Amino acid sequence: MTERPRLTPAMADVRRAIRENLSDLTPDAVVLVALSGGPDSLALAAGLAFEAPRAGLLAGAVIVDHGLQEGSHVVAENAAAQARELGLDPVIIRRVKVVPAAGPEADARIARYEALDSVARELGAVAILLGHTLDDQAETVLLGLTRGSGATSLAGMSDINGIYRRPLLGIRRAQTVAACEDQGLTPWNDPHNQDASYTRVRIRHEVMPVLENQLGPGVAEALARTAEQFKQDSAVLDALTSEIMPTVFTPVLGETAQSVQATLDVTALTGLPLAILNRVIRRAALDVFGSSLSSVHTNAVARLITDWHGQGEVHVPGIRVERQGAQLVLTASSSTPTEA
Repeated sequence: MTERPRLTPAMADVRRAIRENLSDLTPDAVVLVALSGGPDSLALAAGLAFEAPRAGLLAGAVIVDHGLQEGSHVVAENAAAQARELGLDPVIIRRVKVVPAAGPEADARIARYEALDSVARELGAVAILLGHTLDDQAETVLLGLTRGSGATSLAGMSDINGIYRRPLLGIRRAQTVAACEDQGLTPWNDPHNQDASYTRVRIRHEVMPVLENQLGPGVAEALARTAEQFKQDSAVLDALTSEIMPTVFTPVLGETAQSVQATLDVTALTGLPLAILNRVIRRAALDVFGSSLSSVHTNAVARLITDWHGQGEVHVPGIRVERQGAQLVLTASSSTPTEA
């Protein structure tokens, strides 16, 4: 019989975070952990394996093999073996094909979430746990700041978003590494996490250390607190936007993708605070056309309302926007977006 490892502060912090995150679930619910084999998700898997039986939950793991690196199947098998040793069941490896489209990171993310969604449906899982930490949250906020993103982006990642849950957003990466060491677990270190061609990697290994060195410790925690504050503000603004949408927005679904249209009532939108107006525009684009607009493209559309002087149509990703009297008409389009 394998001797149970002595409880350490890092293990206790991870377990407590998981316990609190899953406290609303009912017994016999199926919970899965998205396991890459790295220290964050491996510490999460170990914590879930400990906490789930005590909460009456059924806990398993899903390993997504993107096939993007040589030997990825070996990494997946090793992660699965450790998950089984921890007592997780079922443990599923799902191999996916990453289709080139928006860029390597985005393409892999799309394939990964499609696989996770599929396994959750098959098993009737009510939650999938993701291993994002406080450090990941801080990096996300810093990325948003450098890109001039809006409040929604600066709010960072949510601890609960549909079936996806991130129990470790209050846990530092060093704690997950320690939790793995304390339990004798051997995490996989993804070489992509050392590849400086990725912006997030440069932020992690170059920018954040400089900030900590020049500004003192606590930068990551401060950025995470900023995300929480933006999240609270965004929740209020999103609720106000939801109330307004039915009165200003009309979708007109056509027979083909090219004939899909939507209209926005200029009169009703005029005078709205920009924080609400921009949300209305972004939600209209996303809900009808599946297009996620940047702040530059959102502002270009907003100017057809706030700075109207007879200018012509504006093209944003997937949409042509034209002002016709007291309406903005949005039509599906494959045209190149208008330059800012």
